[in-house]
Order: sequence, then C-alpha cells, then structure tokens
Amino acid sequence: MRRLLLCFGLALVSSQAVADFSGNIALESQSFFESTRFDDQLDNNLTLSAKPKWSGEWGGGDDLWSVELFARADNKDDERNRGDVRELLWLHLDGDNEWRVGINTMFWGVTESRHLVDVINQIDQVEGIDGEEKLGQPMIHLKRYQDWGVLDFLILPGFRERTFQSVEGRLRAPLVVDTDQAVYESSDEDQHVDFAIRFSQTYGDLDLGLSWFDGTSRDPVLVAGSDSDGNPVLVPLYEQMTQFGVDAQLIYEDWIWRLEMIHREADSNDFNAYTAGFEYTFYAILDSETDLGVLLEYSYDDRAEGDRGVFDRDVFLGGRFAFNDVQSSEILAGFVIDTNYASQSFRVEGNRRFGDSWKGTLELQTFTSIDSEDPLIALEQDDHLLLEIAYYF
Repeated sequence: MRRLLLCFGLALVSSQAVADFSGNIALESQSFFESTRFDDQLDNNLTLSAKPKWSGEWGGGDDLWSVELFARADNKDDERNRGDVRELLWLHLDGDNEWRVGINTMFWGVTESRHLVDVINQIDQVEGIDGEEKLGQPMIHLKRYQDWGVLDFLILPGFRERTFQSVEGRLRAPLVVDTDQAVYESSDEDQHVDFAIRFSQTYGDLDLGLSWFDGTSRDPVLVAGSDSDGNPVLVPLYEQMTQFGVDAQLIYEDWIWRLEMIHREADSNDFNAYTAGFEYTFYAILDSETDLGVLLEYSYDDRAEGDRGVFDRDVFLGGRFAFNDVQSSEILAGFVIDTNYASQSFRVEGNRRFGDSWKGTLELQTFTSIDSEDPLIALEQDDHLLLEIAYYF
C-alpha cells in the first residue's frame, strides 16, 4: 500500500509542468535545566528539520494533489534522525462530495489541553509530548455535504505505530519502549483496516461533531517485557477498540465553551472520559492592540487509578495573548494541575514572524511539585527550553 501510494505521488509530481512549492526549514535548540534522571540520557541537542510541500491541480480544478514530507536530523539522538510522509494526497471534487485518497493528516476536536476525539492519525511522540505532531495515515476519505450536516466516511488501510524516545532521549519513562517488539490484538497486525464516521453541523453559534471509530487503538497499552539482552523494557500492545465521541463548541458573546467526550470499549478496559471548559476574551486590554483569552478546562477519566494515564483529574488554567501586530505575535501559557497528587506542570508557547519569510518559536516546559506516585515523576528533571528559527518559502 505504501509503495503504491509513493509511486502514485511521484507520478503526479512528474506529470505536472507547474506546481506550487512551499514549506519551511528550521533550526531547533533544546536545552534542559537539570542533569539527566536516567543513565545514557543526553543533556541538550540541536536539530535541523525540513517540511517541503508540493501541490497542483488538473481537470479544470476538480482534481488536486499534494505531497508533504518531513525530515529531521539530530546532532545527538539517533532516534530523531528520521523522515515521514505527512501527506501524499489526491483530492477529487464531485458536486457535494469530496474524495481524498492517499496519505493525510487530519484533526478532530475543540479543546486546548487534551484531544480525546482525535483518533485518526498516530501521534509522533518523538517530536513532543503534547501530541500535536502526527504521522501521516493512509486513507480513503469521502466528505459529503448535505443541508442537514456534513458526513465524513473513512477507510483506513494500514496502521502507524507510535514513536517513542530512545534510551538517550529525554522526556521518557524509566523503562524504554521497545517498538521492535510491538504486539497486536488483531492477527492482521499493522495491516488491519479501520473504519470511522463523523457527522458535523453548525446550529447558530454551536458547532457539533459526533464520531465513531472502530479499529486499532492509537494509544498502546505498555506491558512489561525484556529485550534481547535481558534488560527490562516496555512493550507496546495495540488493542482493537471502538470509540464514540462528541465534540462541541459554543460561541456566546466573548465566551467560547468547549467539550470533548468519549466512550471507548476495548478488551483491557471500557471507560468514559471528557474534557470541558471555556475561553473568555478580554479585547484591547489596557487600551492596547492586545487581546487576552483566559482558558479553564477540566479533564476526567473514570478508569481505575493506575489505568488512567497522566490526564485523569486535571485542571488546565491558561492565557492566550494575541498582540494583533503585523508580525502575528502570539503567546499561550498555562498550568496543568493534578487534583489527585497536586502535581503541576507549566508550559509557554510563543511565536513571532520576522520579515516576510522568518518565524521564531519559543517553548518552555517545567514540572514542579511532582508527587512520587504520579506518572509524571519520570519527567521531574526534564524542565527545558526550546528555541526554533524557521525560514518559510
């Protein structure tokens, strides 16, 4: 399947006399404030990444294609010397229907601190623990527009395993995840065909989405194992699961109310979870051009303690500064507080354009007052600052 898609994409590129070319090249520095917690971990690293994209059309604009690649080279961590096809897509427009065939990345959901309903693409965890970066997913996707709503039908042939930090990497568990020993519940393993359906519609100020997914869980269960040398490791187990999801966003005056809620059924556990909250915006604070959005969200998971993961009874409190300047400067800062353990993590994300082609990004992440029983204890010494300068073309 992947080889066929690659040949298809190369044929599209070569068949077009003119194609749009865009993307970015970025230099990134990641500096940690404390010494490593585990043996063999690295202190700081410098990476160079590239994300080029080609796109074009034919058939009078009814057929479009796009190819987006990603590559990163790291000066210390070999696990981050890697590449991926984020997008290799053919889009066909047919009246009220849109057909997408190939590899694509897509996002479902509305909340800021946790993305519960977003189950189509696998997380590229080597790129960051926030779950924002994703691996490309092979798919056949029909989007059908009706007066009463939009329906998305997805057939997902082939599965992408989650990436994990190596033994040298920071922001990892005490035991390394051995991806070479990945286990699947389905006998089809990574060739299992998954299915998903989503309904979405806007009712006045309310945006509503209802989704269903059946297939291989993107969230592996990590079980104890050992490597070829007898060292203890974690082995990812990918279960079959069915998930029903609801995402809703209501805009009322200066308020934005958000909700994501799921019911998931799998052999290891059936559970319910939700993230709900609001964002209130103060416009032109102190008679300036700056707007401040105050965010508050709460995450709940009804699984038994020990099975819930990091987000179980957590409160997110943050602020979004939009400076409304020609440089598109923005800052998002927030605390996540675990109401069970009183553990806290703090994150700041800021970006600003320079000139027409450059963009600077800053990310600061700290972990404070981490309880010894909290799964986050493994990251207690991983406070870090990330600086990136990117050139866009």
